Amino acid sequence: MRLKAPRVRPLPDEELNAEQKEIFKSLSRNGNVFNIFRTLIHYPALLKNWLTFANYVLSKRSSIAAREREIAILRIGWLCKAEYEWAQHVVIGKACGITDAEIDRIAAGPDAPGWSPFDAAIVRAADELHKDKIVSDATWNTLSERYTENQRMDLVFAIGQYNMVSMVLNTFGVQLDPGLKGFK
Repeated sequence: MRLKAPRVRPLPDEELNAEQKEIFKSLSRNGNVFNIFRTLIHYPALLKNWLTFANYVLSKRSSIAAREREIAILRIGWLCKAEYEWAQHVVIGKACGITDAEIDRIAAGPDAPGWSPFDAAIVRAADELHKDKIVSDATWNTLSERYTENQRMDLVFAIGQYNMVSMVLNTFGVQLDPGLKGFK
């Protein structure tokens, strides 16, 4: 973790007000609420509005297949050195069919041996957006071979969303939830 302690402290249940408790009802998983939400709950209006977009990107409403979305999210999390993001999405990615070998390739980048040209283009799109803030014509054209215009738009928004989330996690010092493994 970049920060060994949170700058914005995650709120425990006993410190939540009625509005915050109501928001947590939809965010609880098996009685637990992730540290990202316990941190962002300090600002309920921001959290509720951000969740609308975040849920779109992470849901079935997005036009990108879950496995491909997770490749992009994991790559931008890796590039941003966002250990919390990486750890959460390794779990999500594996549930979407990403293998351990692919997890290692995501960390290695788009030129790592074993990628299909299309999957490499997804990883490369994250790299280009991170570095240059634009997807190159070559990468865009490769993505266009399989993705519709809406899918290409969803990919850029997914990478941008998780770039922002990575900045939030790193800056606020959100610590890993119990049971998550960070970077190797």
